[in-house]
Amino acid sequence: MAVKKGQMMPVYAYDGVDRKGAKVKGEMPARNMQLAKVTLRKQGITIKSIREKKKNPLESLMKKKVTTLDITIFTRQLATMMKAGVPLVQSFEIVAEGLENPSMRDVVLGIKGEVEGGNTFAGALKKYPQYFDKLFCSLVESGEQSGALETMLDRVAIYKEKSELLKQKIKKALKYPISVIVVAFIVTIILMVKVVPVFQELFSSFGADLPAFTQLVVNMSNWTKKYWFVLIIAIVAIIFTFLETKKRSKKFRDLLDKAALKAPIFGDLIFKAIIARYSRTLSTTFAAGVPLIDALESTAGATNNVVYEEAVMKIRDDIATGQQLQFAMRATNLFPSMAVQMVAIGEESGALDDMLDKVATYYENEVDNAVDGLTSMMEPLIMAVLGVLVGGLVIAMYLPIFQMGSVVGA
Repeated sequence: MAVKKGQMMPVYAYDGVDRKGAKVKGEMPARNMQLAKVTLRKQGITIKSIREKKKNPLESLMKKKVTTLDITIFTRQLATMMKAGVPLVQSFEIVAEGLENPSMRDVVLGIKGEVEGGNTFAGALKKYPQYFDKLFCSLVESGEQSGALETMLDRVAIYKEKSELLKQKIKKALKYPISVIVVAFIVTIILMVKVVPVFQELFSSFGADLPAFTQLVVNMSNWTKKYWFVLIIAIVAIIFTFLETKKRSKKFRDLLDKAALKAPIFGDLIFKAIIARYSRTLSTTFAAGVPLIDALESTAGATNNVVYEEAVMKIRDDIATGQQLQFAMRATNLFPSMAVQMVAIGEESGALDDMLDKVATYYENEVDNAVDGLTSMMEPLIMAVLGVLVGGLVIAMYLPIFQMGSVVGA
């Protein structure tokens, strides 16, 4: 039974007897029943019965997804076990027992089954391309071939931790304004549907013409009450269309990547994050003994931006013709002068990976500072927007009362 990419391995429930004669039963993820049997025999279990566990559709829907954070935690724990001298297969067992996410536990046990069945660790990881990318697999493969798997795993763990931290910083910068805008939108809708109609009934008893601003708000309220479902459908349709277009159209994704770099507030943050990812990935792969040309190919995808992906592939082609990295980077006009100078020093001194690591650390700190600066800057801006929205509605509702008061006073 072949397992397609993106699919979880089938799980086999078994009953048997261990080496001491004690009855045992459990579950074993494996590509097929034959591999499950071989793995169990290697563990000293005499199988009495084994069957494929039926999948419950509801259970699979309720299962937590495997996140990049789960992969990062797994990598760090495995690196720690290996550095402590624990054998690889036993490390899988210990790590799997401590994982809170059942889906990630299944993945780890599946990898363990593959390794016990005779596959290499890198080969086992390649069975799960949705969780372990080419870069991860190639670094582990390099560690296995050089006989320094525990050192390489530690290096990969540091890389994943730094990448995850960088991602969390960018999410932090985006989360606050988005959440406030959503709350502002909901509050505005509630005011339009619930509060404005109460004032409208009060104004109708005046028998006088409403100020233009108040009339505009009242008309908007009437439209919202009448067509609120159209508004919701339109918003959902716009979001769905955007996500589907982004998923299916490469041109649209490329356009978004280019626009992101030119965004007035977040563009600089995204630029610094890309330089940090580029430097960190290239430093890690090059230090692992991966040839520079191959390292650049892995780094291109790690930038997560088409502009820099194409630039890195151009750098790779230039280096293949004998050009130095510093000149190839400078020719793109996309890398900051400091990064190019550090690369030049690294090439001249023979410590390129170390210099790239320093560049990555510098720009990761820059991202951190930019996030803090953005948060400080966005707070008064968001408060001003909320003030205009809510304050505008309040003024519109009280304007007729103020006008009536001035007429009575006159």
